[in-house]
Amino acid sequence: MRIAVDAMGGDHAPEEIVKGAARAAVEYGIDISLVGIPASVQPLLDSHPRLQLVPCTQVVAMDEHPARAVRNKPDSSISVCARLCRDGRADGWTSAGNSGAVMAAALFIQGRIKGVERPALGSIVPTQEGFAYFLDVGANVDSKPEYMAQFAAMGAVYAREMLGLPEPRIALLSNGEEEGKGDERVRETTRLLKGSLAGFIGNVEPKDIYGARADVVVADGFVGNVAIKMAEATADFLFRTLREEIPKTLSGMLGGLLIRPGVRQIRDRIDWREFGGAPLLGIDGVAVVAHGRSDARAMKNAIRVTRDAIENQLVGKIRAEVGRA
Repeated sequence: MRIAVDAMGGDHAPEEIVKGAARAAVEYGIDISLVGIPASVQPLLDSHPRLQLVPCTQVVAMDEHPARAVRNKPDSSISVCARLCRDGRADGWTSAGNSGAVMAAALFIQGRIKGVERPALGSIVPTQEGFAYFLDVGANVDSKPEYMAQFAAMGAVYAREMLGLPEPRIALLSNGEEEGKGDERVRETTRLLKGSLAGFIGNVEPKDIYGARADVVVADGFVGNVAIKMAEATADFLFRTLREEIPKTLSGMLGGLLIRPGVRQIRDRIDWREFGGAPLLGIDGVAVVAHGRSDARAMKNAIRVTRDAIENQLVGKIRAEVGRA
């Protein structure tokens, strides 16, 4: 297996990206093609024999317009990664760069699976019983009910193949669990899914996600993106506040020493770096989007997700699901 990694993408590129790729190559036994500017990346590779440099001459900045950047920068690290997969020189690719540009490059260069209206981007969410898969978290900012129904079907495939859930429960995120709740888009998506998708259980509220009422939760991309960012910000705020407030008193410091192992376990369970990245569902090839703030640990785990998607033949199984629909 060979995975292409965008060495220039993300807030901590290329140093942390290279470190994460090196750890992934050793831990998972895979070969990695690091796509990047030679002057920036090559000096970091001397002690890593399983990492191969694939040169590029351009980089898409995090604040560039995605589609315009992909068109105007054909030799960007993002575009080169997508071409390596399209041409069969890599089995999948990962980037922590401009997520819109990753989406655009995957669409323009690799294309969609036949029958897929819009690709979707998902995220793993911790629950009281394990994990749930939440999508779309930003690939589409204005989703039609037909798109959301397809997101649900692709999300069900992801839950079966990547999370090991043979009969996943699929739900729509809404402002109430009753069938009539939600905006027109949610109500119409309910009509499309009811009776047509095995495992569809109707609406859930945000609290129900963490309560493990569903294994796959579907939302419009705009709502999903805001929701996942709010969840990440809340977790960061909570742990930052604990670190600041507990040491202010002697009793707090003593109590902090006692609860530290438990707090560390909770932090690790909800840490986005452990989840790594998310495959773009519906793309005709494996393309994984990692968090823009990814450090070496997060990048290693994003590459693990890429490996798992390849090994589990995720693209082929989504293709078969869409064909049946």
